[in-house]
Amino acid sequence: MNTPAKLGAYALGLAVVFGATFGVGTAVGGVGTPPVANEHTVHGANDGDAGDHSDAGDAGKAPTGSTQVNPAGSASVPGGLQVSQNGYTLTPLTTTVEPGETTNFRFTVTGPDGRPVTAYQVRHDKKLHFILVSRDLAQFRHLHPVEAGGGVWSVPLTLPSAGAYRMFADFAPDGGSGMTLGADLHAAGDYAPKALPSAARTATVDGYTVTLDGDLVPGRASRITLKISKDGEPVTDLQPYLGAYGHLVALRGGDLAYLHVHPDGEPGDGRTRPGPEIVFYAEVPSRGDYRLFLDFQHKGEVRTADFTVRAGEAPASGGHDESPTPSPSGGHGEHAH
Repeated sequence: MNTPAKLGAYALGLAVVFGATFGVGTAVGGVGTPPVANEHTVHGANDGDAGDHSDAGDAGKAPTGSTQVNPAGSASVPGGLQVSQNGYTLTPLTTTVEPGETTNFRFTVTGPDGRPVTAYQVRHDKKLHFILVSRDLAQFRHLHPVEAGGGVWSVPLTLPSAGAYRMFADFAPDGGSGMTLGADLHAAGDYAPKALPSAARTATVDGYTVTLDGDLVPGRASRITLKISKDGEPVTDLQPYLGAYGHLVALRGGDLAYLHVHPDGEPGDGRTRPGPEIVFYAEVPSRGDYRLFLDFQHKGEVRTADFTVRAGEAPASGGHDESPTPSPSGGHGEHAH
């Protein structure tokens, strides 16, 4: 994916969910914070199909944020701040990655029986989606690993510089619910983390301008619209990328809680337009800073635009934190993962 080693966000009428962590068997929050021990998650608006990001059969479901719950059912932490969930564990097989060098990075997902999972549901054209970010959120990659056999996944991985990174595996095992597991990855060397970029409503990438409209409001669905133009003209011929006109990933500053948003509509459904506007309904669990990364494809190339957004209280008036607009079928925006 042609991104300038930066971050991005993404695509048309949606809702939302959280996940993720990599490192030997621990889940982590911000750098230096204690691991999260909870392994029970309510994942997506409809748990039996939570990994399904944009299937037409799910259109019309109200957006829901994923929240971890303990066995008693009380809410605790956003989903995915863990290396294991519901008996599934992200297991890296490659333990050393040198900064600046391409490594054939290999990993498995082991199931409740302790064996590598080999049967996955296809979601957005892939059995498994792999996201890599630096822990200071200055670097973002949406990569596409391949199955090497026996439940082993392989992906060429280059860490551009020394420092701490986080990998996320987003998948749904055959017959199970969708989930996101993750872990930390380290490249040895001197490392000076960067501060988050300031909040902004406009991002530019390769001559494209992406404008963000809307506000994130904790605990409720918020309408977020991203409008794409090039050379001052609206882009109205976006191309499908992984089954959608765009993909949006949001990561919370500090602990990197993971929010993957997918569209209510899909290319070819008769109502979803290929730009210039891409609409999402996102639900975030708390106030604070979030990084949004939009992947979109135009003229055969995938690009990533990135934003910093602060989630706060509901705007006094004229805000965009409205309930999802009913679709033509009478439902609301789809859930996401």
